[in-house]
Amino acid sequence: MAIGVLDYESDAIVQLMNIAEDDWTEQELKDALQRAIMLELSTIPPYATALWSITDPDNTKPVRHTIREIVFDEMSHFGLVCNMLTSIGGTVVLTDPLTVPKYPGELPGGVNPGLEVFLSGLTRDSAALFAAIEKPEHPLGFAADGNTIGAFYQRIADVFPKFAHLLTGRQQVSFPLGSSHGAGNDIVPMNALGDVLAAIHVIQAQGEGTTTSPENPFPGAPGELAHYYAFKEIAVGKKFVLDEQTGKFDFIGADVPLPDTFPVGRVPQGGWAGSPNAPDAPTAALLHTFNQQYSDMLRALEAAWGPTGADIFPAIGLMGQLRGTAQKINSIKLPVDPRFTYGPEWLFVTG
Repeated sequence: MAIGVLDYESDAIVQLMNIAEDDWTEQELKDALQRAIMLELSTIPPYATALWSITDPDNTKPVRHTIREIVFDEMSHFGLVCNMLTSIGGTVVLTDPLTVPKYPGELPGGVNPGLEVFLSGLTRDSAALFAAIEKPEHPLGFAADGNTIGAFYQRIADVFPKFAHLLTGRQQVSFPLGSSHGAGNDIVPMNALGDVLAAIHVIQAQGEGTTTSPENPFPGAPGELAHYYAFKEIAVGKKFVLDEQTGKFDFIGADVPLPDTFPVGRVPQGGWAGSPNAPDAPTAALLHTFNQQYSDMLRALEAAWGPTGADIFPAIGLMGQLRGTAQKINSIKLPVDPRFTYGPEWLFVTG
């Protein structure tokens, strides 16, 4: 399949990584940025599903606060990459059925091959999945393998200077997420190469930390960990701290207990309708409402980065509606196995 064909389930990122930097064309850069947008978007449904499964609504509680901040980080990353693409004359595509995330399934473009991303409530297993998504190229204390998100962004950073002359600063969205969610999280225009490289550094560092520290250097609060280590703490159940005896970081600190959650089961391929837990009519209506809100949000986001520069606030309002609908869905027990509850499907609805 040609790289330029938008297909979530292709290995286009792997193909792009196999092209020598000097051989990248303008079209390859635009393709890479569209894939990065798809990649950022793909992380939000699993993270948000886990977040919304937590029953205590207090956003200051440790685990809920951690995941919520990461969701906002991912939103800002998504916005920054959209600005990169439109500034060089590209078109942000979010509502082609080929581009929308597919669950369960691998990450788009062949990143972290073999990793199956699923939708479920918050568990140690789902937190381990999230850590695997955010895996650094060289995590502190142990080896990594496979193609990582950070490596893909580094390739974009390495190639972008060749095409800096394409930056126009047109069709840019600005949104001040940083005032409430930490340094580096403002969605800002990409007017010059320095803006692009600074944004890529934020994306990489928030996800991976640095080669010497697990901390997010653009935190919302002092000591906030990069996404990988924050999720790994939840998965392992221990804080990631410096071992004074070995001089290395390890998961040997205080316990990290899981909060109480709705026991949201793993959402089957294509949604609940075709599974043994096919929903009754009221539940099916709630699931459809969620899917419609999600699809309308994608349409609103696409319009915000489109040629007319539509207001981004409708998309933000729809995200709040998604949370409320998901929490209603999460309270409904599965008919076949009532130990678990339904969870939102995140299916794209055309029209």
